[in-house]
Amino acid sequence: MMRQGLSTISNADRRAQLRAKVQKGNLVVAPGVFEMISAKVADRMGFDALYMTGYGTVASFMGLPDAGLASYTDMVNRVTQFASITQTPMICDGDTGYGGYLNVMHTVRGYEAAGACAIQLEDQEFPKKCGHMLGRRVVPAQTMVEKIKVAVETRSDPNFLIIARTDARTTLGLDEAMRRAEMYARAGADLLFLESPESIEEMERIGRAFDLPLVANMVEGGRTPVLSYDDLKSLGYGLVIFPATAFLAAGAAFEQVFGTLKRDKSTADLKAPIFEFQKFSQLMGFDWVSEFDKSHVQED
Repeated sequence: MMRQGLSTISNADRRAQLRAKVQKGNLVVAPGVFEMISAKVADRMGFDALYMTGYGTVASFMGLPDAGLASYTDMVNRVTQFASITQTPMICDGDTGYGGYLNVMHTVRGYEAAGACAIQLEDQEFPKKCGHMLGRRVVPAQTMVEKIKVAVETRSDPNFLIIARTDARTTLGLDEAMRRAEMYARAGADLLFLESPESIEEMERIGRAFDLPLVANMVEGGRTPVLSYDDLKSLGYGLVIFPATAFLAAGAAFEQVFGTLKRDKSTADLKAPIFEFQKFSQLMGFDWVSEFDKSHVQED
């Protein structure tokens, strides 16, 4: 049980758990969480990992697009909050490392200290864009190689995973994306993330080419086909993230609820499913608040 809403499992234990799970032949499913309510709900479901989505985190925290507008400070603060209230290993989007090689060192140190179990770094030029948008540009492959080397050298816990993502497929083609992924593997990455392949055939080719665990990014309405668990596992993927599902569902729910309220001026006939209030209050921790109050009652 979490005490006062805080995580009680050590970061070292969580990292060791995640590394043991993410191996060739296994497939870890990580739902995207984007603010504290989604993190609390997902954390109690028994997933092997959670994924702090950059798109969703920037949208919920700043109301802005995932286009390089959030700073390292913005994001590491969110990592700290996510990791502090969850027990499940947290995989965190670190964008481009927020700058050059020194920035990557600072980012890896910060994310690790904040409680992340894995950091995702990508080879886009700054300012970056969401991986399923057009117009993304990538840095020279050797620049990303050096960033990965810095990340590997910087981590203090060898179980802190470095996920190397390439966005080269959309602009430069699959061959270039695969060439880069091979370079990133040799640089020391623990997982390879070839962003936005555009067919099952491309995903099959990727799965055959690498020995390291691979990341599949399932974005409903994105550029990559959304496949079943069994299909992804058979293709050789080791981690599948669903970064957008929760915030897309939340957005639809908001629109339905607010639309009903605007139309009816009441929620008496609300058709949208809603969380039972007492259960939601327990999820937020009002049960331990009550226990705390009872144990500290002052006698008159």
